[in-house]
Amino acid sequence: MSFEIRVICAPADMVRISTALGKAFQTGLFRSVPTRDRQSRRLYVTADHHPAPELWTTPEDAYATAPTIVCEIAWIAAVARRIVARPSGDAENRDYWLRKAALLDRIALQGETDGFHGEACEAAYAAARRLIALDGATGFVPSRDGAPCSPHLIESPDPRGYVRQEYARWAKHQ
Repeated sequence: MSFEIRVICAPADMVRISTALGKAFQTGLFRSVPTRDRQSRRLYVTADHHPAPELWTTPEDAYATAPTIVCEIAWIAAVARRIVARPSGDAENRDYWLRKAALLDRIALQGETDGFHGEACEAAYAAARRLIALDGATGFVPSRDGAPCSPHLIESPDPRGYVRQEYARWAKHQ
């Protein structure tokens, strides 16, 4: 069940507040209206709860055995040239996009820990959506602890959670 959120804030705080609400809830488009005194803004957004956090593997569990970020960057750079010429359905291509999405997620997680929610987060979401699109286009069946799971999970509102789940599954079989 969705609900409406209204926040009154200074115009300079609108981006920070909308970002925080987007992390706490599944949100629609924000509407902004000036207050009567024209000094502040009223933000309105329709929101819903995110799926239960335990739905996806935690970052700590997903990346427990992951190579260092520097090693992953080196692997991605080395494989990137070969991937360009390959069809999108082969295993190395999926490994590339999965590991790239996981790397960007790990970098974004470090930034979020330090209070930064900018370009690294956007890049992590974009790479996660790219992996999801690849999986959807190639008919890949997402997993849940090694067993196939419902196809609707590939359309989850938490694309980075999907990356963590799939990375944990992939790492378990390496």
